[in-house]
Order: sequence, then C-alpha cells, then structure tokens
Amino acid sequence: MSDTTELERFQKYIKMKKLASKLSPTGREAALVTSETNIRYLTDFPNSEGTLFVTREKAYLLVDFRYGEAAQKRVTNADVIVYDKYYDTLCELIEKYEIRDLLVESMSMTVADLKKLESKIEKTSCRAMTSDRLDKLITQQRIIKSKSEIEKMRRAQQITEEALTELLNIVKPGVKESTLAFELEFLMRKKGAEGISFDLITITGAKTSMPHGVPGDVEVRNGDFVTFDVGALYEGYHSDMTRTYAVGEASDYQREIYDTVLKAQLTALAKVKAGVKAYDIDRTARSVIARAGYGDYFRHSTGHGVGLEIHEEPFVSARGETLLSEGMVITVEPGIYLPGKFGVRIEDMIVVTNDGCDNLATLPKELIIL
Repeated sequence: MSDTTELERFQKYIKMKKLASKLSPTGREAALVTSETNIRYLTDFPNSEGTLFVTREKAYLLVDFRYGEAAQKRVTNADVIVYDKYYDTLCELIEKYEIRDLLVESMSMTVADLKKLESKIEKTSCRAMTSDRLDKLITQQRIIKSKSEIEKMRRAQQITEEALTELLNIVKPGVKESTLAFELEFLMRKKGAEGISFDLITITGAKTSMPHGVPGDVEVRNGDFVTFDVGALYEGYHSDMTRTYAVGEASDYQREIYDTVLKAQLTALAKVKAGVKAYDIDRTARSVIARAGYGDYFRHSTGHGVGLEIHEEPFVSARGETLLSEGMVITVEPGIYLPGKFGVRIEDMIVVTNDGCDNLATLPKELIIL
C-alpha cells in the first residue's frame, strides 16, 4: 500500500475520532449524520441514502444493498452495516450503546424526517436532540482544510483554468452565451472534472451587470465584456473563479471600472492572513470601490468558503465574524454592476496562511482584449 493511501486513511481516522471526542464522555450520546456532504467528508464515501452513526467508541455507516459492496471496499474509519430495515438497525445500535441523546443535523433533517425518527426510536430510551450542536461541530472541522483537500481543490482549479484558456479561442462576435457554457463544461469533463461546481455563468454585454446572470441566446458583440464565473468538481471538491474579458475593444469607461475592481481585489488579497476577521477583508474591498464612487454598485459579499460545497463557512461579508485561520479556503470576488450597461467581477480562490495566502488561481487578471 502506498504512503499516500496510508496518509489518507490516517486523515479519515482523525476526522472521525475528532467528531467522536466531542460527544459526551458518559458514552450515552451519539451523532446521527444524515447530510450526504458531511458523510462524504467524514468517510470519503459518496452516497445518497446512507447515514452515519457515531459514538465515543465506534462509528457505523448504514447503507442499503445498493451501496454495500462499494462501501465495504472504501470505508476504513467506520464499520459498514448493510441493513434490511433501517430503523430496526438504528434502534439496535442505540440499545447496544445505551444511547440516551441522539444528536441530529438541524440543517439537513426535515421536520417530516425528524418526526419519523422520533416515532421510530420511541421504543428505546433515546431522544433526538434538535439543537444545531452537531451542525456546528462538523462545520468547525470542515472549515479547516487538510493538505489532501487543498490538493483536490488545486486540481479542480487547474482543470477550470485549462478549460477556460482553451475556450477563449472561440470567444468572438456572434457566439452565443449558451454555446460558451456548453463548450466549457465539455472541456472541463474532458480534462478530468467529475462535473461542474455550479451552473456556469458565461454572460455578455448588458447581462454582465447581473451577478448571477443565466447564459442564454444572447450573442457576443464587439466592445462587450464577457464574464466567466466558473468552477470544476474534482473528487467531490469545488473550484470557483471569475474572469471578465473584453471583446475587440474596451472603452475608457470600461477600463476605469475594470481597474477599480482589480484594485479592490488586489488590496483585499493583500489583507488576507490568519488572525484577520472575515469582515475586514470585505471592508477592505468595499472601501476601494466606495472611494471610487461606485459603492452602491457592489451589493454582494466579498467572498465565501469553498470545499465540498461551493458556498460554505467562512462567509467573507460585512457580518463575517470568523477569525481567519491557516487552512481555510475562501474566495475574494469584488465587483461593480451598472444596471443596463455592464458589470465586472474578478474572483480568486485562496488558501489562508499564517503570513498571507496561497492563491490557487493562476490566470492573469489584467484586462485582456480578446
């Protein structure tokens, strides 16, 4: 077995033990993880139906027959149970470990699912705990990325950049936004992506004033900006990047707006390091744009965390109280959006370090005329 595989096995073991150590030392408390994303984080096994039952002593991944064989081959930090009747199996585990308090994920469990769970475990002496404690415990773990996670995101970013660079060869007057989105997704998958991080934003002209504009039949024209907010998915982890290009030519006004956004982004990036509050990054970017007279045209937050989800903690906003720490992965993406005219956004995905940041994006940011 390779050293890399051994390292990954150890990292998965540590993830599970860390969560288990946060449970009550009495041993009467267990966590029931139902979120597909959190199960993948803890076990590195993607599936849509399983649940993870974690005690201080042991962890169990409960799956049906569709996932049984694959889970038994891949999961190394939990015992895999292939159940016939899910709730019977769950109750057996609750009684085996004499669990009294069962933590559930308030963010992923519906009211209907909670009521069903409560009715099924009623025959035991256990109660479902409906606070957000379990959500917070897992979020606190996920917010700091391991070296393995960062390398997956770095690869996702490389795929994104390679695909976008190739796509730029066909960006010219007459090409449709929807064509750009289709071709870009094809290129990403061809280069190794398992999918796209989100519905790709490939918009042009006046639509670039819409931060989340949807690609359609609008055609690129000479003198337009074209905005690409794009990302690839690699082994479950996302990338996220935005670049804005001009086609044919750019007016002095377009250049002024572009340069203002770029200055805001570079100034905010220079502010990033461990120990800085997330809202300080937002404030730094926002102040540059405000001083230029465009504060009313930057309405979204400056960034967000990225990982197994495209938007996760920490959120880099005016209310972002999180103290940045080494290993957090965030975006820095200021923009100016002039309704009916055009918009500019520049976004990088970065890893927070003790003395600054490791920028996973490598594509140039000065204004490029295609």
